[in-house]
Amino acid sequence: MGLCLLPPGSPSQRVQFILRTKEDEQHVPHRLFSELDEICVKEGQDAEWKETARWLKFEEDAEDGGERWSKPYVGTLSLHSLSELRSCISNGMVLLDVCANSIEEIADMILAQQEQSTEFDEHMRAQVREVLLRKHHHQNYAFRARFALANLAAECAAERCGLCFWGNCLKIACCAQAELHFMKKIPTGAEASNVLVGELDFLHQPIMAFVRLSPAVLLSGMTEVPIPTRFLFVLLGPEGKGHQYHEIGRSMATIMTDEVFRDVAYKAKNGADLVAGVNEFLDQVTVLPPGEWDPSIRIEPPKNVPGGLTLDVKRKAPWFWSDFRDGLSLQCLASFLFLYCACMSPVITFGGLLGEATNGHISAMESLLGASMAGVVYSLFAGQPLTILGSTGPVLAFEKILYKFCKEYTLSYLSLRACIGLWTAFLCIVLVATDASCLVCYVTRFTEEAFASLICIIFIYEALEKLSHLRDEFQGPACGRDGPYTPDVFFWCCILFFATFALSSFLKKFKTSRYFPTRVRSTVSDFAVFLTIVIMVLLDFVVGIPSPKLHTRDDRGWFVNPIGPNPWWTVLAALVPALLCTILIFMDQQISAVIVNRKEHKLKKGCGYHLDLFMVAVMLGVCSVMGLPWFVAATVLSITHVNSLKVESDCSAPGEQPKFLGIREQRVTGLLIFALMGCSVFFTSVLKFIPMPVLYGVFLYMGVSSLRGIQFFDRLKLFWMPAKHQPDFIYLRHVPLRKVHFFTAIQLICLVLLWTIKVSRAAIIFPLMVLALVFVRKAMDLCFSKRELSFLDDLMPERKKKLDDGRNEAGEEEEKGCGDPERAPRRHAGSGGRACQSLALGRDGRSGNSPVRWDRAADLLSPLAELREAAGR
Repeated sequence: MGLCLLPPGSPSQRVQFILRTKEDEQHVPHRLFSELDEICVKEGQDAEWKETARWLKFEEDAEDGGERWSKPYVGTLSLHSLSELRSCISNGMVLLDVCANSIEEIADMILAQQEQSTEFDEHMRAQVREVLLRKHHHQNYAFRARFALANLAAECAAERCGLCFWGNCLKIACCAQAELHFMKKIPTGAEASNVLVGELDFLHQPIMAFVRLSPAVLLSGMTEVPIPTRFLFVLLGPEGKGHQYHEIGRSMATIMTDEVFRDVAYKAKNGADLVAGVNEFLDQVTVLPPGEWDPSIRIEPPKNVPGGLTLDVKRKAPWFWSDFRDGLSLQCLASFLFLYCACMSPVITFGGLLGEATNGHISAMESLLGASMAGVVYSLFAGQPLTILGSTGPVLAFEKILYKFCKEYTLSYLSLRACIGLWTAFLCIVLVATDASCLVCYVTRFTEEAFASLICIIFIYEALEKLSHLRDEFQGPACGRDGPYTPDVFFWCCILFFATFALSSFLKKFKTSRYFPTRVRSTVSDFAVFLTIVIMVLLDFVVGIPSPKLHTRDDRGWFVNPIGPNPWWTVLAALVPALLCTILIFMDQQISAVIVNRKEHKLKKGCGYHLDLFMVAVMLGVCSVMGLPWFVAATVLSITHVNSLKVESDCSAPGEQPKFLGIREQRVTGLLIFALMGCSVFFTSVLKFIPMPVLYGVFLYMGVSSLRGIQFFDRLKLFWMPAKHQPDFIYLRHVPLRKVHFFTAIQLICLVLLWTIKVSRAAIIFPLMVLALVFVRKAMDLCFSKRELSFLDDLMPERKKKLDDGRNEAGEEEEKGCGDPERAPRRHAGSGGRACQSLALGRDGRSGNSPVRWDRAADLLSPLAELREAAGR
């Protein structure tokens, strides 16, 4: 155990060891501003230090003779310059925690460490000191000169008018504006890293020094902006190698902006730690062959507007045709037939409920047509075609409140609804353009499960409620004493309802039965719901009891004037409810998308949050103008779709369970489902044979079956389960049981509050309450450690690293397995201005990618976080 406390041998392990060390006040990492100054001293020339480049996050170069800065770009470095930098740190001077108050003291300390020889005598030492103390010329001098002219003009005008006081005030204001022009872009508390390189004609051997000041000191005139200097890197060498010195200086400044090396530089105990940081940086390098890429090409930073949408299209385009080829499977046929019946139930049901709520303005026929149009377009062009669009309970509540409002104030419901829909579509497109979909990284498992549980409960509640409504309409005596035989239709509806649920559940589990060959059992399981509906329809037809059937109508137009009979100002007033509707659509769509794109589903073709929201926004506008219901991602239907397309291993040892391989990702099932749903509008004569209780039974089956995959309900069972009978969940191994119960109780309270608000008169604020779950989860960081949350939930992104729990507890696990080669720091593509020629490809950044939930510092200290998270789920 004692050996594990020694610094490990590999660079990655050594960096982990360095980052786990406890930090005092002087070694807390800060954001760094790096500046590269160069000098060329030749005989007879009075040279001075000149700023040639700077780094805050990305590199900026001084151009046109120092008159302006270039556009920020991702710095690209040569592998040779990085190797030379490592050699400089290995063989040069490394002075750590130097206490100095001026550049003169720093120069004396550097030169005092330099050994005296025939090639470096006292005269040469004095010359080097004089060079180090020379004036620094910063690029913003030209900027200041322009303000100086303005100052002079203002001063002359003030003297003519006798307003000396106001002239001085104006002059001070101009100078302050010049000083703060760039300063406002630097984060509060940032420190400087000054890199000084140059060639001196009197030197015969290079001088290299890496200095870390403690505390950081404001060196007058050294840095472009007035911030304290923490690091100083000096490289002075003989004449003739200026370009080589320049590239080494760029490498030093660029690597200082890297998050991992920056932390190593703050916590390093000696030069070997710095070399380990450079080696760990080099471990992430992928070399490009010469001639394959021009290093002079500047890679621009990731764009935010509308970079996410563009990257989604680029990511999904190569898979477009394979999405159709992969759909040519018997499993996809079974999924299509099952999901067609499963989707018909909520569409018809919610259509009927919407018809009741809006007095027939929008009903089952409109619901079918709208679902078909939106679903076909979404399946063809969305970023994640596995997501199924549908009507949702929150949208239905919004529609009810809107219709009641229009009825009270004698407004045209469809016209006002069209205005709200168009505004909502516009706001959703604005969210796409601003990459707002990246905010779903704050939607953790806590929010996902609360929302998914609510939707499942809505499905179960709506199915039972619709069945109970049949009681008043169809209940009758089975056999009257004085009259003819009268069938009890409601009793028959109950039989159809519960038989549909039971038979669907039985046939779905038929795959694990002991009877019949594997292929037969798999086929029956895949077609479980479809076979159930066929059996129930035939049974209902044979028995002949007049159960309620599916009814549709087609007596309305298909275009709605957004103004219509309403006053003109309602177009502008519609923006207020559109804001609430936008929150509802955004949360409904993105939470469902996050659930579909979970890592445990092992999706290989990527996702497209921005593209998904864009397609939903476009179709929302179209449906609004046509007077059709609004459709977003339906959580339960999407989960059911994903579960029906699971791919498992064909071969396994006797008695071994098949291995889950992933999901069959394709566009065919969604396209066929909604295309056939559109055709159903013209086949009402066929649909009239389907009993409504059968559709309600499918509704119940979908709600109950979707509950099985939610960890929240597994944790609920633990309240009444003795410890010795509890399953071997991964989070029970590492989190105290009382903390598990506390976490579950908070989630249960949130779910109850959501349901209470949903069924109350305040249902219109439901979107805000779903959004509030994110803030509740954020507040839970105060009650749980990061390690506990990593097992129970997902870590939320943070602006500042908080290593308290992560460092201590991950350190304990590291001591248990410090020799494990898998425990290596992992880097993220979006880690700022970190890039070199060798890693210019494959660093696509976070913009446009699926939002990644992680805390980078915690990941560095716990490399198995993803494995634990997947196991916990």
